[in-house]
Amino acid sequence: MPSANKIPFFNYPALYKRDENGLLGVLTDVLERGAFILQRDLDAFEAALAEFLGVRHVFGVADGTNAMILGLRAAGLKPGDEVILPSHTYIATAASVHFAGGKPVLADMLPDHMIDPASVEKLVTPRTRAIMPVQVNGRTADMDALRKIADAHGLLIFEDAAQALGSMYKGRCAGTFGAFGTFSFYPAKVLGCFGDGGAVVTDDDAVAEQIALLRDHGRNADGEVVAWGTNSRLDNMQAAVLLHKLHSYPAEMERRREIAHLYETELGGLADITLPPGPDADPDHYDIYQNYEIESGRRDALRQHLSDNGIGTLIQWSGTPVHKMRKLGFTETLPATEAFFERCFMLPMHTALSDDDVKRICGTIQGFYSKSAKAA
Repeated sequence: MPSANKIPFFNYPALYKRDENGLLGVLTDVLERGAFILQRDLDAFEAALAEFLGVRHVFGVADGTNAMILGLRAAGLKPGDEVILPSHTYIATAASVHFAGGKPVLADMLPDHMIDPASVEKLVTPRTRAIMPVQVNGRTADMDALRKIADAHGLLIFEDAAQALGSMYKGRCAGTFGAFGTFSFYPAKVLGCFGDGGAVVTDDDAVAEQIALLRDHGRNADGEVVAWGTNSRLDNMQAAVLLHKLHSYPAEMERRREIAHLYETELGGLADITLPPGPDADPDHYDIYQNYEIESGRRDALRQHLSDNGIGTLIQWSGTPVHKMRKLGFTETLPATEAFFERCFMLPMHTALSDDDVKRICGTIQGFYSKSAKAA
């Protein structure tokens, strides 16, 4: 466990201890019933998540990557179909398109870290089948602009909302704008389980029917195999943990927004720092701050200063946007994304942080720039 004078980037032990009795009670109940695969806890979690999001169908699956692959297959992606997605994402987004038979085409980003609709528009070809925004860091993209492009060219919209459960654009939840949306329940997510987990959500009955078959070996409700499927079911124990955590999820989101507000208040005056949009920056967006990703022209020195003072930070995705993974065949040049990855890194953002922790982080950053100014 981290020592008391350190602020780790993420604090799994503290988050567990905060609700130890409740979590152990959930796990004990599942173990005593011997209820491990496709049991009532999964049914209850899927129903609760459907109500939370306002969608017709939710399917718990093995992880966020499999969620995207199943969604793409269920939506009828064909070999050679192009899917436009941002380069500012984890490789899983592009990989899911690849393994579903399609071709990922990478777009540039906006200052709010989201996919740039103008870049998307330029990438549309006769082979384009869909636009797949990634609702990164707990923010939802400008879905009106993306829908306008999709409608103009007869395209589908798919969503990688792995980091954005509960994030909204104009009052509508991330993951609910297209033919399907996907979520990840990786332990560090705002709603995280004790291993891998994910979900696919949709309002399309035909897509839902296909996902139900694909995640369970192609078996229908009667147990008959009627299609080629795979094994991608959310373990019932993980579903029980997620259902338990979902009850307090609104408070989790609000606490992250409080932390984001503290960061904004304390760091907003530093000229070298670029912050993400604040909680009250735009009435169209309700951001949940899965991550707090900032930019600094002195990133490496600042991160070292924070580390020297016991504060953990992280450069997301090892600092490499997808289009720079040249061994995968990408050749794009995306100026905004490339400039961003020269400056970006993430500060601690989790609900084990106290206000004093956040103020200490901010004070350490302020001290770095104050010392630099005196040295100059």
